[in-house]
Amino acid sequence: QVQLVESGGGLVQAGGSLRLSCAASGRTFSSYAMGWFRQAPGKEREFVSAISWSGGKTHYSDFVKGRFTISRDDAKNTVYLQMNSLRPEDTAFYLCAADYLPWSIQTIPDKYDYWGQGTQVTVSS
Repeated sequence: QVQLVESGGGLVQAGGSLRLSCAASGRTFSSYAMGWFRQAPGKEREFVSAISWSGGKTHYSDFVKGRFTISRDDAKNTVYLQMNSLRPEDTAFYLCAADYLPWSIQTIPDKYDYWGQGTQVTVSS
């Protein structure tokens, strides 16, 4: 069982930056690939980024590539999402998720085993 708690969301102007954190409970954090998803009102949940359980591989959606960076600190049981050059279209509810020892990084929400409660990111123009 893994519990995930996101933090770091807020209101920022376009072009600004935020760093989201997702703190995980449990002693097996290093066995989970971690993903970030987002959901805007009236839209489906969409993949943003993920990092392998080893930390050696990362994957980004095309709309954040080059602007967002995912990282993990297993000593702190935390995964981060550094978001730079934010745009109004990045406004959404951001959620982190954990996937136990997957063969590969997953971009489909249903493949993830645990979810956090999420944090709101609002980018003003």
